[in-house]
Amino acid sequence: MTRRHNADSLDGPLLFARVLDGKGGGRPIDWAGVRLWKPKQPEDVLWTHICRSQPGVQEWLEQELAIPEPTAELLVSDDTRPRAFRDGRTLVATLRGINFNPGAEPEDMISMQMWCDGRRLVTLRRYPLQTPRDVLAEIDRGEGPLDAGATITRLAELMVTRMNQSIVDMNQVIDALEDEDPEDDPEGMASRIAAIRRNCLGLKRHMSPQHVALESISRDAPVWFEDHDRREIAETIDRLRRYLDDIDISKESAVVLQDELRARSQASSEHATYMLTIVAGIFLPLSFLTGLLGINVGGMPGVDDGQAFWVVVAICVGAFVALMLLFKKLRWL
Repeated sequence: MTRRHNADSLDGPLLFARVLDGKGGGRPIDWAGVRLWKPKQPEDVLWTHICRSQPGVQEWLEQELAIPEPTAELLVSDDTRPRAFRDGRTLVATLRGINFNPGAEPEDMISMQMWCDGRRLVTLRRYPLQTPRDVLAEIDRGEGPLDAGATITRLAELMVTRMNQSIVDMNQVIDALEDEDPEDDPEGMASRIAAIRRNCLGLKRHMSPQHVALESISRDAPVWFEDHDRREIAETIDRLRRYLDDIDISKESAVVLQDELRARSQASSEHATYMLTIVAGIFLPLSFLTGLLGINVGGMPGVDDGQAFWVVVAICVGAFVALMLLFKKLRWL
């Protein structure tokens, strides 16, 4: 069985490491072997995946890999904005992937730093990220990338492809919201729409810089990054563009739903206000009439003959009918 490491193991910061054989496979190697490794064959490439939050990582990068201090600090820092640049014969990059860990939201992104000189590929992460494990499984099956450049392009491809599932999930929620009646649960619907908009904004904010980083890899990577690797990165960039367009469409759909919900709520409120105004318009004259006839002043006509009450009732009914006819004629009802 393939031996796997985690951040709590006794094997230093190593999560896993493979020496690629140039044929799609690779052999596992432990932390001590990583520190002593030297290429024996022209096709040998060492891929080391480590947890950057473990102690001693920056010292190892600086002392044993001769990485300049500013670059080493970048590789272990929490500054996770996607970027990529060339430093001589080495490529340094920070990429982001969707966080599928339990309890995480889609817009919560996990960063992965990488450093490569064509013979050694070092990837670093703080929190669990599934993409390196997927590439590792391909290598262990003998179906993985052949060299360092292919490994980088495969990692970038899988990190971008995983965005699609979050976009599909958001679109399914939007479709379900479109079929719902806003009157059933307007507050719950508004909350879900707001969550979709936050997810869209978060994905767009984090993934747009990744588009620039991938273009930098394609344009400025060292010579060991071959032409077919650049073509693969170009395809990944095109896919990322489509996903960003899909995010914009999802965001616009959420905005339309939110506007419709707001319009319905406003129309319902205006209708209630209108009905209250109509009721007030009907009963205000009647209240004035009954208040006038109810004053406690001597000499009110009809008080002594016992017919005053029915006269007032008749007057009120007549006034009510007259007001209803007037409102209908004015098309207020």
